Amino acid sequence: MNKRWNKLFLIPAFVLALLPASAQIARIDPTLLGKATAGDVQAQYLVGQAYSQGKGAVQDYTEAVAWLQKAADQGLAQAQFELGVLFHLGQGVPQSDERAAVWYHRAADQGFARAQLSLGLLYDHGDGVPQDYALAAGWYRKAALQGVAEAQFNLGTCYEHGEGVPQDPSQAADLYRRAAEQGNAAAQFNLGLLYDNGQGITKDLAQAASWYRKAAELGVPRAQFNLGSMYAMGQGVALSYPEAWLWLDLAAANWTGAHQEQAILARDSVAARLAAPELETARQRSAKWQAEHRK
Repeated sequence: MNKRWNKLFLIPAFVLALLPASAQIARIDPTLLGKATAGDVQAQYLVGQAYSQGKGAVQDYTEAVAWLQKAADQGLAQAQFELGVLFHLGQGVPQSDERAAVWYHRAADQGFARAQLSLGLLYDHGDGVPQDYALAAGWYRKAALQGVAEAQFNLGTCYEHGEGVPQDPSQAADLYRRAAEQGNAAAQFNLGLLYDNGQGITKDLAQAASWYRKAAELGVPRAQFNLGSMYAMGQGVALSYPEAWLWLDLAAANWTGAHQEQAILARDSVAARLAAPELETARQRSAKWQAEHRK
C-alpha cells in the first residue's frame, strides 16, 4: 500500500505512416506551403505539424523533421520542442536522446513549459545527458510554476524522496495537491497516501479516502485497492462491504501479477461477508464500471 508512482513524461502519441513526399506535398495547402518555402517561420512550423500529425497531409515524419528543423533554426520554441520529441522517439530521424536534449534545451531556455518538463525527465534518468537530480528538479520547477501538472507531480516526488532537493514531505504534499486539483491521477493517489500515513501533512483518513476515490475513478488500481480496503475496515469512510468488494474487484481486474493476487484475496475475504443478493449487485456494478471505462 506504500508504493508511489514514478515520474511522468508527457509525449505526443504519433502513428507512423509514410508515403512518397511527392504524393504528400500535393495535400498541403498551397498558400501555406508557399509561405513556408519563402521562409515564414510560423508557416514552416504548421507544415511540419501537418506532416507529423497527418492533418492536412499524409503523415510523413521525414518531411515533418525537415520543416520543423527550418522553424527551429529560426528560433521558434514550439518547433524546437517538437523536433526534440521526434529525436527522442526516433521518428523521421535516428533516435537520439542527445539531440533531443539539445532541442529541448533551446525551447526550455525560451520558457517553453513542455520542453522544461521533458528536459527535466532527461536529467532525471540520465538519458542523453549526465544524470543530475538537481538540474532535473530545477527544470521541473520552471514548468511547475507555469502550471504543468506533470511537472508539479514530478517535483513533488523529488521533494518526497529528497532527489535533487532537500527532502520535504510538506512541499511534496503542496505540489501533489496542485497537480491533483488539475486531475492528475498519480498526484491524487500520492496525496491520498500522504494523508493516509500522515507524512508532510496532518493524518486525515477521510481526506485520504477522498483522494483515493478520485484516482480510483480514473482507473488507478492502487487507489482502487486502498479505497476498497478502507471500506472493508471503515477507515475514513463508513464501513461498507459492498463498496469494498466493488473497488477490490476493480483493482483485481486492473492489476497484474502479485498485486492482482493480493487484490483477489482481499476481495474474496470481503465476499464471505456479503449476502448473495448484495454480492450479485456488486458484481453488476463492477461490470458496468469496467464497460464504461474500457478504452
